[in-house]
Amino acid sequence: MTDHDQTINNQAVNIQAANNQTTSGTETSLSTITTIKQLQAQFSRLHTLSRSHPITDWATREAQLDNLETLLSDNQTNLAKAISADFGYRSESETQFAELFPSFTGISHAKKHGKSWMKTRRASISALYMTAHNEIQPQPLGVVGIMVPWNYPLFLAIGPMIDALTAGNRVMVKMSEAAPKFAEAFAKAVAHYFSPDMVCVVLGEVDIAEAFSKLPFDHLLYTGSTAVGKKVMAAAAPNLTPVTLELGGKSPVIVLDDVNLENAVNRVMMGKTLNAGQTCIAPDYVLIQRQYHERFISLAKEWMQKHYPNIKSNQDYSHIINDEQFKRVAGYLQKLPTERVQPLTDIEANAETRLMPPVVVADPEANSEVMQNEIFAPILPLMHYETLDDAIHFINARPRPLALYVFGNSERDIEKVRAHTVSGGVCINEVIMHVAQHDLPFGGVGHSGMGAYHGKAGFERLSHMKPVFVQSKLNGLNMLLPPYGGLFKKAMALLLK
Repeated sequence: MTDHDQTINNQAVNIQAANNQTTSGTETSLSTITTIKQLQAQFSRLHTLSRSHPITDWATREAQLDNLETLLSDNQTNLAKAISADFGYRSESETQFAELFPSFTGISHAKKHGKSWMKTRRASISALYMTAHNEIQPQPLGVVGIMVPWNYPLFLAIGPMIDALTAGNRVMVKMSEAAPKFAEAFAKAVAHYFSPDMVCVVLGEVDIAEAFSKLPFDHLLYTGSTAVGKKVMAAAAPNLTPVTLELGGKSPVIVLDDVNLENAVNRVMMGKTLNAGQTCIAPDYVLIQRQYHERFISLAKEWMQKHYPNIKSNQDYSHIINDEQFKRVAGYLQKLPTERVQPLTDIEANAETRLMPPVVVADPEANSEVMQNEIFAPILPLMHYETLDDAIHFINARPRPLALYVFGNSERDIEKVRAHTVSGGVCINEVIMHVAQHDLPFGGVGHSGMGAYHGKAGFERLSHMKPVFVQSKLNGLNMLLPPYGGLFKKAMALLLK
């Protein structure tokens, strides 16, 4: 075993000393990157290491997952507090539920299954080519870049890291400049638990993000807005860097006419108020029949009083991330007729604290900003439909969403929605929970993204699934060599029928 292999297999808690180690002929490796020059140098180093020391054994990969698990376990309180500080306030319980819990279970799932995922597997072969056989050999891609958004900065860093490390890759993580306190805390934690030759964190503003997206990664995973996703894809294109784009869009809810309305309101409101609506798969708007309109609003008010009483001082309710996002969303509401905006509490939005209580927007115009743009806040439009075909047409006339939610009991109607709409994922009589299923791929389609990850799908996404054809000593392919005589012609006549 080389010194380098010993370094990356080292599971000791503190490997900060690796920051100061150098390898002959290379620059010092850094755990935290803050300049474009450092960024380019560190990528070059990791790229070279990925070619000279590919990580092909399970012991090394499992060690990295152990380090990630220990990092989370030891720092969960500090990381949650840093997230809350960036938001002005975010519930620590929400961070535990929506970020820490799926991160821990994701690591556990990868440790349980990763060794079997990385094994070479047999693939079927046509009888014409027997006695040869086919294999698929998963291999590390090399260096994976991960661009993290601000809304769930912990889970959306850890989740892709799990898949990348399980697949045997080295990782560079660009944190969001909109969540600087968490970014600093996460960078410090990573430097403490990982060799910079395995994982490094990149901090900085838009210029650093642009330089990051232009690096010739073996794969680049970006989570964020559709507009920025287009720029990331354009930056990656000159290098032919494959990308996974986890974007957003307007995830609709269809409420069928045989619905248990209390259950629908309960789950929709949970999804809309989680992180104050700042969730890429939050229910963006509800398609509902007019007969249920007033009852839905009444139940939503009751739900708020039960689950977020005294919302002004409620410790479970999160705030909007920054002034820019608050002004954007407040601007949507200001442009709507007053009578359409129906508060669900008796508290008004506060620009100083960025507290934004949830509201319902009653049947807004389809061309209004609240119906054209991803809301990313606790604003819930209720759109009316006459027939299920009308609701399906409304969804299909718009960019394909990241998630689609259906509430009702009719198996026929549910199947109709599933068969006649295309979305990144679907929940039936539930919202959001598909993202926490490690055996389901998570991703978008069209404007809501491309590619999927999580669990085995993520392992394969961040591996090269190399096809291998293994010829046997005894085979008949030599009969198909020139000169093409009578035997060849008879064989072709048979094969081409």
